[in-house]
Amino acid sequence: MAITAKTRGRSKAAKPAMTAEARAEDTVAAHRGGGEADLAGITELARELGVTQRAIRLYEARGLLTPRRINGGRAYSRRDRVRLALIVRGRAMGMSLAEIEHILALYGDHGEGHAKQLEYLVGRIEQAVGELESRRRDIDTTLAELRVIHVDMRRALEARRRAARK
Repeated sequence: MAITAKTRGRSKAAKPAMTAEARAEDTVAAHRGGGEADLAGITELARELGVTQRAIRLYEARGLLTPRRINGGRAYSRRDRVRLALIVRGRAMGMSLAEIEHILALYGDHGEGHAKQLEYLVGRIEQAVGELESRRRDIDTTLAELRVIHVDMRRALEARRRAARK
């Protein structure tokens, strides 16, 4: 069974009113818990995580996902879901597939490198947050400048219109 907004206690209608932090917590919580028996097909997984089936097949070809084969179809486990969620988040942060591959490899087959993985991710996330905050400051500065220019241009345009009417 797929984890949906409704099964987590929230209706889809409630989603837009949620804060960004609440949506992020909801998304992360969706990928915790559950067992390996909770399998999903490629269509369900793609829809759930907002990626194309083609992207999932690419990640599979790169060895980042290893679905089971049941009756000729792909069956993705909770582990695959979590790995795909990490891939999606990494791509959203601007990471290359090679870097994501490195992060996933740090974990190991049985979690033996989990501390190394967490250490790397903490540093990488701090770096990404810093970059995004810097971009936001640049955007805020540009918006403020554009607003000032906009007001000046509107005044100049109004002055020309008044002069043309005389």
